Amino acid sequence: QVRLVESGGGLVQAGGSLRPSCAASGTIFNINAMGWYRQAPGEQRELVAIITSGGRLNYADFVKGRFTISRDNAKNTVYLQMNGLKPEDTAVYYCNARVVRSAGSRHSDYWGQGTQVTVSS
Repeated sequence: QVRLVESGGGLVQAGGSLRPSCAASGTIFNINAMGWYRQAPGEQRELVAIITSGGRLNYADFVKGRFTISRDNAKNTVYLQMNGLKPEDTAVYYCNARVVRSAGSRHSDYWGQGTQVTVSS
């Protein structure tokens, strides 16, 4: 089994910063990519940012210039530096990892439990 655990969310005023992290553990041969998604109540889950094992990046337009995703491959951990937070950023932020569990096997996607981010006006 593969487990993803997010931490570092919280309550912050508009314009503030947070830096949640996500650590993967379990039977892992390789993590091809890790990313962050978010979901507000009554809304669909949406992409925030993705980083591959090679360092390629993909950001949603609404966070570009404010958020920075980074990864420590040795620790199987991904971070999301969030600056200039806005009330509309309020959501549960979920970590995702595309994992190869053994050599030659097909990749599978895993999700964390989510961490709440609340931005007050």
